Amino acid sequence: MEEIITILIYIHAFLGGIGLTTGIVSIIVKKGSSFHKKSGKLFTIGMIGSSLISIPIAFMPNHENLFLALIGIFTIYLVLVGNRTLKFKIKTNADITDKIISGTMFCLSVAMLFTGIYNLINSSSIGTLYVFFGGFGIFLTVSDFRFYRNPQKTKNAWLAAHIGRMMGALIASITAFIIAGLGIQHLIAWTLPTLLGTIYIIYWKRKVTPNTSVKTEQ
Repeated sequence: MEEIITILIYIHAFLGGIGLTTGIVSIIVKKGSSFHKKSGKLFTIGMIGSSLISIPIAFMPNHENLFLALIGIFTIYLVLVGNRTLKFKIKTNADITDKIISGTMFCLSVAMLFTGIYNLINSSSIGTLYVFFGGFGIFLTVSDFRFYRNPQKTKNAWLAAHIGRMMGALIASITAFIIAGLGIQHLIAWTLPTLLGTIYIIYWKRKVTPNTSVKTEQ
């Protein structure tokens, strides 16, 4: 069993490395360029593959870690929504798949939040991480449903949503590298990438989103 777990961990790390590398490339190169799109596809494959493998690992003997399993699911959600927002460049309505993805993540985020509160009440430091990521997940999924109500409310809303979710997945990749790759377990290591990434997301959201709403037919 341990040999199987070791193999899975190596595959997980390899795919995560692909995701981390191509994700960084994607934010450096020109947005919308052919190179950006190709690196984005590799990022998607790497992150989803790595996250899918991390989930069963987190339930295997001597590797049990519910929080890491939830972060894996969180990352998959970010990549899926980040890719699906691209279709709203021409599409005006969200479908049931969009709502199921965001709705499922909303429920898991609420569960994370309450789990965190419970742990904090019982003086467990892991509760801070549950509250932080649970609250962040609720914020993102509520933003999803607001976006789904009227994707064309503002020009380039789809682009802002795409950048925000894909950047969120990259943040998860960087955090995993710091925690698992470098072995730094401090609370700052868990939260600093998210805080810095959020600043980057806000910058791009303001850059691509106009101040005035686009008039739509009623």
